[in-house]
Amino acid sequence: MAAIVAAKWLGEAIKANKIGPSLRILDASWYLPKLNRNVINEFNERHISGASFFDIDQCCDKTSSLDHMLPNEREFADYVGNLGIGNQTHVVVYDTSDFGSFSAPRVWWMFRVFGHNLVSVLDGGLKKWVQEGHPVTAEYSTPEPTEFQASLNRSWVKSYEDVLENIGSKQFQLVDARSSGRFRGIEPEPRDNVEPGHIPGSVNMPFYSFLAPSGAELPTRDLAAMFEAAGVDLKRPLCATCGSGVTACHVALAAHLCGYPGVTVYDGSWSDWYGRAPPSHMISEAKGEEA
Repeated sequence: MAAIVAAKWLGEAIKANKIGPSLRILDASWYLPKLNRNVINEFNERHISGASFFDIDQCCDKTSSLDHMLPNEREFADYVGNLGIGNQTHVVVYDTSDFGSFSAPRVWWMFRVFGHNLVSVLDGGLKKWVQEGHPVTAEYSTPEPTEFQASLNRSWVKSYEDVLENIGSKQFQLVDARSSGRFRGIEPEPRDNVEPGHIPGSVNMPFYSFLAPSGAELPTRDLAAMFEAAGVDLKRPLCATCGSGVTACHVALAAHLCGYPGVTVYDGSWSDWYGRAPPSHMISEAKGEEA
C-alpha cells in the first residue's frame, strides 16, 4: 500500500462511493494546547466527506503522565474498530495543519506499529485538498463499528532506557524532528516547565523540512539527499524523536518513502527525556554546550 496518496486519487474514490468498510478517511488533527485550537469544533465545521475524527489524546495510554503515549493493543483495536476500520480497510489519514501535514504521520505510524499496513497519508493534507479545489463538508455519518485485531510491534518503540543506553553503545542513530531553535536550546519549548535542548548524539531534521510549500511531501530523491546531508545512514538502525512523539513520525514516513520502513520512535521523546535524564544529558547552546 502506498504510504502517500494524492488528493486527486481520494477525490475520485469519494465520487465513486468507495468510502465504507474497504476505505476509511481519518482527520487526525492535533495541535499544542498553546495554539488554542479546538480540533473537534473545526472537524464539525468542515472536513473531507466521509471522514471520521481520530483523537490521539483519546486513543492513548491514559495511565501515563505523558501526552498521547501509545495505548495497548486492546485499546487501539477497540478505538479504530468503532471507527468502522477492520483489518482489510485501507485507511487514509490527513490533518488540517498549515504545514500540510503535522500529526497525520503519527496516526499513520500508529496503525503500522499495531500491524496494519493498509494505511496512507493524504499528500498535503487538507491544505492541498482545498488548494486543488476539492470540497469539504460539515455533514457526518457515524460509521458502523467492526472488529479490528491489533498486534503491537514492540521493536519499533524505544523507551527512555533504550535511548539512555544508546548514548554509550551507539546502536542506532537518533534524529530529532523539532525546530532548530528548540533542538539547539535557543528557543522555548511550547510546554510549561520544559526547557529546550537535545539528547547527546542526536541530529536535527525539522519535520517541516520534509514538506514543500504546497504542503506536499518532497520527492524521494530530495528526502534521500536530506538524510545524507544530515549525516544519517538509512542503511543503519534509526530512531526518531521530537517533543512528544508526534512529529517524529515525519522522519519515519520520509525514511519509509526512501525504502527504509523500519524506523523506530522514542514515544516519550523530549517530554520524557527532560523529566528523567540528568543535566549532563541535555545539550543546550543557551548554556554554552555543543553536541
